[in-house]
Amino acid sequence: MKLFVDTAVIDEIREINETGLLDGVTTNPSLVAKAGRDFKDAVKEICSIVEGPVSAEVTATDLKTMIKEGESLAKLAQNVCVKVPLTFDGLKACRHLRGQGIMVNVTLCFSANQALLAAKSGASFISPFIGRLDDINLPGMQLIADIRQIYDNFEFDTEILAASIRGVNHVSEAALAGSDVATIPTGVFRKLYDHPLTDKGLASFLSDWKATGQSIL
Repeated sequence: MKLFVDTAVIDEIREINETGLLDGVTTNPSLVAKAGRDFKDAVKEICSIVEGPVSAEVTATDLKTMIKEGESLAKLAQNVCVKVPLTFDGLKACRHLRGQGIMVNVTLCFSANQALLAAKSGASFISPFIGRLDDINLPGMQLIADIRQIYDNFEFDTEILAASIRGVNHVSEAALAGSDVATIPTGVFRKLYDHPLTDKGLASFLSDWKATGQSIL
């Protein structure tokens, strides 16, 4: 499963990218606002750091303006993936932009039917928001499994991008459910490698090694 980071903070992206584990980035207007950056400048800089897709979201809700914004964003860098909402006009914008060879991430997906329509519209990625479904006591991870089954049944190329990740369990559960990608907040990303038994084991090994009085160098 590919791992994206969900942030617009440049230093966070640069740090995680240095691990060699980062496959892409997702942003949205809220994240850019929190980062306090000019939107287009931030997107261009992120694209210069990360080789994989960088999702940049349109803010318009009507078809004509969504297309104009999407085309403008796509010109910022070759790895820009235009993010559009899963609305009627959003799906039409997706088909138009994909016809121009522009990557499109259809976002705010909350049902398998929505995901089916996005795939038929040619979406590069579909973003089911599993955490927000969990918040209203609906099984977010089941949605990932349902979309996986539908896409496999009909051999759609659209990649499932698990979004609204709330914790480390969401990441492994999304992988088990067949998600192609998980986009992860920075704080959760850093917790993926953290485990108290790893820390305890390392401390024990280092203590035993110190007792030998030896040095590798």
